[in-house]
Amino acid sequence: MLKYGYARVSSMGQNLDRQRSSLKEEGCELICEEKMSGATTDRPVLHDLLDKVSEGDIVVVHSLDRISRSTIDLLQLVDRLRGKGVALRSIKDSWFDMTDENPFSAFLLTVMSGLSEYERKMIRMRQQEGIKQAKFKGKFKGRIKKYTEQHLGMNHAIELYEKGDRTVKEICAITKVSRSSFYRELKKREEQQYISAKKEKMTW
Repeated sequence: MLKYGYARVSSMGQNLDRQRSSLKEEGCELICEEKMSGATTDRPVLHDLLDKVSEGDIVVVHSLDRISRSTIDLLQLVDRLRGKGVALRSIKDSWFDMTDENPFSAFLLTVMSGLSEYERKMIRMRQQEGIKQAKFKGKFKGRIKKYTEQHLGMNHAIELYEKGDRTVKEICAITKVSRSSFYRELKKREEQQYISAKKEKMTW
């Protein structure tokens, strides 16, 4: 079992001293540091960490906003770590601690999950209303996607990732798919699986 620390700031001009210090005090054996805006999904250090961790490991952050961009992002991250048997803990957000199966943390995650599902539905509804209006005015043409479900390179990249014997860097080099495009597609598929799993649970 290893205890990893993850520290992030949004720009090169900021320093990681405060986060690094608190993670060391928590006994983190390896601290992964990143200088990248939280607004982007292309955070290579975080993605490498998620690929690296294994069952029994713990990921510690100074605060949740260092590792997640939104409620949906956090819930997907939690599901991904749980799937690998890895716990996540926040030092500043003391209520959030997956290491001891805290019932309060589990309760809040359930509430957050319900709110994020509601938020997704409202966003989808507003998008559909906007598209309907745009179509009525003859302005909607749709978005041209570089990668689709029929894109052989992207499908090959996902297949290699699911086998689990190559790093994301190696997969992207083999398939000629950019890391940012790969992570966007992976995130989209994980979100679809997450929503499907939640719906399936609700039917029981």
